[in-house]
Amino acid sequence: MSRRFESRPQTADTVQKSDPRRVLLGIGGGIAAYKGPELVRALTARGFEVRCALTAAALEFVAPLALQTMSGHGVRVALFDREEEGQIDHIRLADEADLVVVAPATADLLAKMAGGHADDLLTTLLLATRAPVLVAPAMNVNMWDHPATQANVELLRERGVSFVGPDAGYLACGWEGAGRMSDPAVIAERVEALLAPRTLAGETVLITAGGTREPLDPVRALTNRSSGKMGFAIAAAAARRGAEVVLVAGPTPLPTPDGVKRVDVETALEMHEAVATELASATVFVGAAAVADFRPERRAAHKIKKESLGGSAGDGSLELRLVPNPDILAEVGARSRAEGGARVVVGFAAESRDLRAAARRKLSQKQCDLVVANDISRAEAGFESDSNAVVFVWPDRDDEVLELAPKPAIAGELLDRIEALRRERRR
Repeated sequence: MSRRFESRPQTADTVQKSDPRRVLLGIGGGIAAYKGPELVRALTARGFEVRCALTAAALEFVAPLALQTMSGHGVRVALFDREEEGQIDHIRLADEADLVVVAPATADLLAKMAGGHADDLLTTLLLATRAPVLVAPAMNVNMWDHPATQANVELLRERGVSFVGPDAGYLACGWEGAGRMSDPAVIAERVEALLAPRTLAGETVLITAGGTREPLDPVRALTNRSSGKMGFAIAAAAARRGAEVVLVAGPTPLPTPDGVKRVDVETALEMHEAVATELASATVFVGAAAVADFRPERRAAHKIKKESLGGSAGDGSLELRLVPNPDILAEVGARSRAEGGARVVVGFAAESRDLRAAARRKLSQKQCDLVVANDISRAEAGFESDSNAVVFVWPDRDDEVLELAPKPAIAGELLDRIEALRRERRR
């Protein structure tokens, strides 16, 4: 028996209607202000209601009409607006915001924030609001590096202001270095993280991701095609939900998700050691990594040369002797059961045939609470893909089929099940 699900579109990890969704976007007078409409679009696409407040200088770089069109709300520039100030509207804007985003934040604006100035609409809103504040700086690299700017940033951090960026690269002023405003999609993702429901607060989630690499010599290695995208998506979603997240990652160029502690490893033995070190504090373990079952018995100290190989038949062939690696998931499952079974253990089964049968064997042999099975023979799912289609295989209930969806959406569905399991264990 199985149940079939279409994964829900994910906005802030499928934020419920009661969750905070009002964002006040303050736009400072830097050239990056032209990205304002793109940022509004990225935020509204994630389900947030956006109101915009501009400094007078920002009008030189972005048209209020574009922001109004994207947000669906009027744009405020003046501190005193005869059409709006009947209810002291600028204070209402500050009170209603669930999060204030300042993007771009110029050096002057950062200085005013640090000094508590309130000489225009945006600085007044920033002084009046009790909502969290997220700042995306943008300026010339020398202005960013100046001790005065860095002191202001440090002071704002101490007061609880969050920062995203600035990024390094070629700047509009002709210089190159730190000072470019983060991409609107990155800022929107950070907003999502700050406003997501903290349903995993108090939990510690240990996740393995990516493939392992087993060296033959200093040049060659045995590995697999795992990109780590699924494990990284789970780590990002768990951190947004308030968990302490430890991500043990095999070789991958993927960036570390916000709020995640990352432990980089190469081999299965290194991953085994890292998991053993971190497991004691983990209330949830997700084994999403594609761990090599075997490793070469010996690693050559120098590059193996083709001309040095004779082979048993004298034909230049090479014979490798492989020995088994530790079974990380089985050890975690056994240890968790021995410790009373409070920890939730989730395994992954990447299969090219007999998907559910293989997943059910793994469920039993590794003592998992849930196995996520995916068919790697599908071109649009599995290894290296941005999407996945999986089956949740349970020990005591019907399988659940999740149709093709982006990996972050699959991650959200998985965490919903993990949260339910943790609630059951706590009871």
